Amino acid sequence: MTDALSPHTAENTSSPIRQPGSDVATTRWLAVGSLLALIALCVAWELWLAPVRSGGTLLYLKALPLAFGVIGLLKRRMYTYRWLSLLVWIYFTEGVVRAWSDAAPSRWLALGEVALCALLFIACAAHVRLRQRAARAARLNQA
Repeated sequence: MTDALSPHTAENTSSPIRQPGSDVATTRWLAVGSLLALIALCVAWELWLAPVRSGGTLLYLKALPLAFGVIGLLKRRMYTYRWLSLLVWIYFTEGVVRAWSDAAPSRWLALGEVALCALLFIACAAHVRLRQRAARAARLNQA
């Protein structure tokens, strides 16, 4: 599937609408980076940094649903950006609860999780919005 926002599309010089390629690419890489950082944080947190029990627990598997989103983001699937922007609120809630209730090392990791979740949500929402705006502009230019 070709993307209206692909950097390989020809620019329409007669249109006053700016091509959204760089904005979309920025939000895409911001989403991918924050998602990978969130996955790494979830795994490292529960295995080495501040596990609930010494030696680690199976709570690191909480990163598994996030891992399903990496391929979709890299393939620019809009559906993935949409469901990931909803799924991230579960991790945001976990981060807020653990920041409020856990002791110091885990509290700082929880605040990091909250920040990464907010960044991921903002990047996904901006990406979807920019791509929809570009698709709408492309339809108007064709008409």
